Amino acid sequence: MNGHISPGLASLVVQMQVFFTIGLAMLRTGERLKSHQFAAFALALAGMGLIAVHNGHDTSLFGLALVLVAALGWAMGNQASREAGQINMLAYVVWAALFAIPPLLGLSLWLEGPAAIAAGIARATPVTWASVLWQSVGNTMFGYSCWAWLLARYPASTIAPLSLLVPVFGFGASALLLGEPLPAWKLEATVLIMAGLAVNILWGPRRAAIREEAA
Repeated sequence: MNGHISPGLASLVVQMQVFFTIGLAMLRTGERLKSHQFAAFALALAGMGLIAVHNGHDTSLFGLALVLVAALGWAMGNQASREAGQINMLAYVVWAALFAIPPLLGLSLWLEGPAAIAAGIARATPVTWASVLWQSVGNTMFGYSCWAWLLARYPASTIAPLSLLVPVFGFGASALLLGEPLPAWKLEATVLIMAGLAVNILWGPRRAAIREEAA
């Protein structure tokens, strides 16, 4: 995001992990998409495309490629969680996080340097540490444990698309906390994404209920 891709577009492109995750599930476990899911993903992609049109300025191919690689890495992590089976997902996330320390520390030393790291720690405020606590406990330990638990028990095509709510919540949080405007295109994109998710999640159970009523 440092000059190669806008934060808004980066947060959107990384959601390609949804389709990478589903593709890996189809390849590794033989999972198949149902007919209504193609329509659901078309609606969600239309919403994502609308966001991309308004956030695609000053984006380089290098930046786009890096975020797509990140999305693929996320999808591979999802598939690893699925194939781990029904295990203690909190322990799984905690121990797996140890493998992130060496590359993150190395990249930080390379790109920022020891002086910047020391200055960041010295100048950290209570708000900074609260953010770290949220990212570590709320987002990583709780959020990813729940995410991995769901992926291990339900089809990837049902769970993975729920991450498309990230830009929707991003719009809402920026409007509520930062006072950013909500133009018509943001609302339209939100409606398209929510409609796609609704079709994906609710269409199957609704059809099954209709068949039971008819019987």
